[in-house]
Amino acid sequence: MLLGRPWGHGYAASLFMVTTTMCTRGFGLWLGASLALVGCKDSAGPEPAPAAETGTTTSSSTDGSDVVAEESTGTTGEPEQNRASVTHSFGVQTLGPREETEPCIQWTLHNDQAIYIEAVTLSNDGGFHHSNWFLVPEEDFPGEDGFFSCNERGFTELQAAVDGTVLTAQSTQSRFERMELPPGVMIKAPPRHKVIAGGHLLNLADAEQATELRMTLDIVHPREVEIVAAPFRLTYYDLDIPAFTEARFTSTCNLAGTYENAAGKPIDLQLYYVLPHYHYLGNYFDLTVKGGPRDGESVFRLDGFDGGANGQGYPQPVDLSDAEGFTFTCGYDNWTDKQIGWGIGDQEMCVMLGLADSAVLMDGTAGSNQVVGTDGEILLNESPCSVIGLPKNPAQGMPTDDELAAPLYVPPSDPGDAGLPPVDECEDVPFDATPGTEATLSKLRDTLIVSTCRFSACHDGGSPAAGLDLGATDLHAELLGHAVQANTNLPLVDPGNPEGSWLYRMVSQCQPTDGAGNVVSHMPLNAPKLSDPGLVAAMREWIEAGARDD
Repeated sequence: MLLGRPWGHGYAASLFMVTTTMCTRGFGLWLGASLALVGCKDSAGPEPAPAAETGTTTSSSTDGSDVVAEESTGTTGEPEQNRASVTHSFGVQTLGPREETEPCIQWTLHNDQAIYIEAVTLSNDGGFHHSNWFLVPEEDFPGEDGFFSCNERGFTELQAAVDGTVLTAQSTQSRFERMELPPGVMIKAPPRHKVIAGGHLLNLADAEQATELRMTLDIVHPREVEIVAAPFRLTYYDLDIPAFTEARFTSTCNLAGTYENAAGKPIDLQLYYVLPHYHYLGNYFDLTVKGGPRDGESVFRLDGFDGGANGQGYPQPVDLSDAEGFTFTCGYDNWTDKQIGWGIGDQEMCVMLGLADSAVLMDGTAGSNQVVGTDGEILLNESPCSVIGLPKNPAQGMPTDDELAAPLYVPPSDPGDAGLPPVDECEDVPFDATPGTEATLSKLRDTLIVSTCRFSACHDGGSPAAGLDLGATDLHAELLGHAVQANTNLPLVDPGNPEGSWLYRMVSQCQPTDGAGNVVSHMPLNAPKLSDPGLVAAMREWIEAGARDD
């Protein structure tokens, strides 16, 4: 359809019109195909940034709310604030049994001055399949902060990306994620902007699920800014994955011509951050330079999927000067009996977000798939790539002289956010916690196991983690017969003995230890906190009662 919605901002109104077909609301078109900026990873999210050498202190924002700040000594000998962190809670959302919803989410920054963001932390208690985040002027999509209907406010990711910029994205099903850009590379929120997102929430359990979402912005003084990043995106839309087949989809996007046409100069893009996206069937992603002195060099590769954070920064950027663009590949292992295409739910996606020093916003799309052969048992597919672009938003410029000379500006925190940490401290599930559901295997399967162990397709499907398939037809035999692949003598489930069951330890302790006393990751993986204590208590009671097949 023709994008006929009035823009309402001079920059957006000056853009050429783009004719294209809109996709599902969260994955509509950006610059002709909207940003689906999410990714997945096989390990926990990035480690928090190391403490600054100058130390950290607690200071106040402009309204007296608590923020964490870093100080240094200025020319006057008085401490100067160089960095600050502001955390916001979007509140608790309660999802009904097996509920799936796609809300929009908003946080108004109330920033009278521009702020420069070097890192973004997202944390949630589960149920967030993915979310794509933008910074837009306050007057866009007007309404109260919190969760709301995207359609009621006319939200589109196209308008959000063009009117403002991309802030970050949540990797698929990740519960904790920290996007930390290389030193000097920032995301800019101009004055009077707000954070807004299109989200996808999914509760697979046969019980209500309450989940809280928090975001932390790490802000730096404008003197630290060397580059204000601009986004670009590569997408392979025309996915066609036959049942019981492993397949890969490859496209080469020539960015150089589009860049030169939009910027009036040869491409000089410097890549600083990459975040790919596929769903639970995804098992491979590769990004390779096309043309120039680094032709054929793979600069990013990902194998597998377990719902972890996945973004990668480049302190030494990938220089695309004299290159043509990128070749990207997504791979899938479709172990199901269904043919899989592009979409949400049980369908798949192939998307990559890049953040770069770039004078042009670009979007490359592959939409004409062809089977080109096989590599062993892997079905190989290719598609040409169409690239469109437009000049970077003028509001996304470097700091002004006044900003450089002024003290660090920290936007006011909401009263309810004062002193709020990015994540709450993990707490073990008490031995006397009250079961929140029936202590039967069937109830555990449909509540705790599906939401904690199978939500990220870790212990499910064609290649379950550690060989433990908790989606097995005979779940009872799998639980009692599985050989634990860890440094422990404990069985996975020891009927009558919860403390002697490796599975119970993994879901009830924040820092479970193996046979050598080494701390191992609790489950769910990459989660700041454990699962609902009532569901974990039901598992304890089920094991105590003999772990029956009920």
